[in-house]
Amino acid sequence: MTLSSRMTDRSGEWLRGSGPQSEIVISSRVRLARNIAGYPFVTRASVRQQRDILEKFREQVNTGRLGEQVLWVDLNECSDLDRQLLVERQLISRQHAQDDTGKARAVAIGEEETFAVMVNEEDHLRIQVLRSGMQLIEAFNQIDQLDDALEEQMDFAYGSKFGYLTACPTNVGTGIRVSVMLHLPALRLTGEIEKVRRAAKEMHLAVRGMFGEGSDALGDLYQISNQSTLGRSEQEILADFQHTVVPQIIAYEQQARQALLRHRPAQLDDKVHRAWALLTHARVMDTEEVLGLLSHLRLGVNLGRIESVDIRAINDLFLLTQPAHLQRLTGSEMDPLTQREARAALIRQKLTSR
Repeated sequence: MTLSSRMTDRSGEWLRGSGPQSEIVISSRVRLARNIAGYPFVTRASVRQQRDILEKFREQVNTGRLGEQVLWVDLNECSDLDRQLLVERQLISRQHAQDDTGKARAVAIGEEETFAVMVNEEDHLRIQVLRSGMQLIEAFNQIDQLDDALEEQMDFAYGSKFGYLTACPTNVGTGIRVSVMLHLPALRLTGEIEKVRRAAKEMHLAVRGMFGEGSDALGDLYQISNQSTLGRSEQEILADFQHTVVPQIIAYEQQARQALLRHRPAQLDDKVHRAWALLTHARVMDTEEVLGLLSHLRLGVNLGRIESVDIRAINDLFLLTQPAHLQRLTGSEMDPLTQREARAALIRQKLTSR
């Protein structure tokens, strides 16, 4: 099975729409930054050293160190479209996809896409585990096992004073980044999304769009993550998210949803049914417009304002209408206008096929 066929016949883990509190918490992610001792950081390493790093890690993949079947992707050998496909599935960063410096770079992807390891991105290894819904503890337990398995065979750069040494100072220490992807349409519709930004600022958190740093919050999807790790244990960072950060933002969104139901039901229904009408009848649609409409429709389904709409189909469309997925689904590369036509046709087919 090719990379494209494997990844266009099902949703990625982050958009499965299952797991606890999945009506608001789209996905949970835990990421670790690790560097192999004895080698310079990626930006200082020669291409030969980068290849050594890549091969050292690939040895661990080939010997089954990661515990399940792994898809190995050499990013210098795959097409621009397939690299974009990996970005859309949250398996590599845009930085890793777009790097044109000629460095050796790859990604190892678990069979179920619950984990991926970027090789030679900003650090030698960026290990991440993704789970659908609110599953931070489960994600942490899985990544902890992966980290321990690798550290049995690889010597990671570590200092007794600072902890794990990383290319970016904000990752020094545990090297952990904890994040959740949240669907917050009611907070935006009620004009209260600034509550989240203020709360995040007070708790020293980063708020980003669906594709991470530098991206917009399209489809009312927001990534919330910790900004530093030095001086705090993994358990402290995880506990903050599990018991304080995420519950507080979920409560804000739930309050906003109830306010819409109580005080603005007609306006809410108008947003939801306009979204349904456009999605099921339009002939030309661009990505940004689609994500906004899908957001309104998803909210309407979760609040019981519209029936006979499959929530899984909506979740799938957040991903399948992205440019790379759309082109791989149709089997051909398309110009922007043809993409917009194909996108509209796909949406009509997915939402009206029941």
